[in-house]
Amino acid sequence: MNREFLYIVLTIFLGVASIVLSFISIHSKKLSLAVIAVGVVSLFASILFLLMSAPDVAMTEAAIGSGLTTLIFFYVLNKIKKSDA
Repeated sequence: MNREFLYIVLTIFLGVASIVLSFISIHSKKLSLAVIAVGVVSLFASILFLLMSAPDVAMTEAAIGSGLTTLIFFYVLNKIKKSDA
């Protein structure tokens, strides 16, 4: 298989999956599912940045976008649930 064809297929798959996960995060009734969907979209974006030969942007997106932001969202959700009880 041609390497460029594989990159194109992977890019299209990640793009479509990101769009689907974005709709899931917008229309989800459960906040935890929405947070996970946003984290996965950010992870897919970091893979796309890596495919576009931008490893510094990919590492930043993976660390802050999918890692730290998702962790902060879950921390806040946990605090909100405890204060409601």
